[in-house]
Amino acid sequence: MTTVGAQAADDIKLGFIVKKPEQAWFINEQRAATALGEEQGFEVVRLAGEDGQQVLSAIDNLNSQGAKGFVICPPDVRLGPAIMNRAEQYGMKVVTVDDRFVGADGEPMEGVPHLGMSGFKIGQQVGNAISDEMEARGWDPEEVAALRITNYELPTAKERTDGATQELIERGLPEDNIFDAPQQNTDTASAFSAASPVISQNGEFEHWIIYALNEESVLGGVRATEQYGLSPEDVIGVGINGSGAAFAEFSRDNPTGFYGTVAVSSTSHGRETASSLYQWVTEGVEPPANVETTGTLMTRDNWEQVRDELGL
Repeated sequence: MTTVGAQAADDIKLGFIVKKPEQAWFINEQRAATALGEEQGFEVVRLAGEDGQQVLSAIDNLNSQGAKGFVICPPDVRLGPAIMNRAEQYGMKVVTVDDRFVGADGEPMEGVPHLGMSGFKIGQQVGNAISDEMEARGWDPEEVAALRITNYELPTAKERTDGATQELIERGLPEDNIFDAPQQNTDTASAFSAASPVISQNGEFEHWIIYALNEESVLGGVRATEQYGLSPEDVIGVGINGSGAAFAEFSRDNPTGFYGTVAVSSTSHGRETASSLYQWVTEGVEPPANVETTGTLMTRDNWEQVRDELGL
């Protein structure tokens, strides 16, 4: 005989809203959440939320379908209060993934469970990976230019580039050799547009290192160095995520200036947030307030092994 609780669980719908549905990282997250739902008997509704209006429409959509809650990576962390207001109107539970809501005071919204990366520690891993490779190539830090592709409106991005900057300076890179390239978005095209003039204006440097909030942005910087005529041997770019953009670059016949990426399991992020939300809805077990993950350096030499280990 089927219990009432089990019957109810079979009918549960949960949303999974992401800010960049076309990026491999978010494709992996939503796919992993969906697979978990199929295993455990609940439905995941995958939606895009690329701006505030689209997010609110997605929440309305979920409510019309009877969803009990949703996981979200917001397009703007400052939308947190508005998103929570709409969710609370409908009695929905909310878990954030990757980017954490901030309140009107600019501080993280403590009442919303979150799973993400430790942005600063991930950034430190990037800085160390770049420094290690600089040493391996015998580069003099005094003669190296650093391209820091930034997006300071996104706290997660600032944490990552701040962490990398700290490590690079501690390991000998002169602070005056770091050049900012503020990007309008977080994709390759935006990073390319930001990086190109910075590289052309600092042509006295033969060696360049590149870091940013994700691997798509680092790839934009790498493409800019190629356009400028720099060889791969003179460029060290290290991204963050470990997704299709990096796999495609590592699969090229010839190495490029994209040296590596600090890979984090987007699959794990998707499964864990969906699982914790499901338990919260069905069992009343509220998820931890803030869970932070770190990453593993993935390079052309080990990317397939790391991908398998992290389930990417």
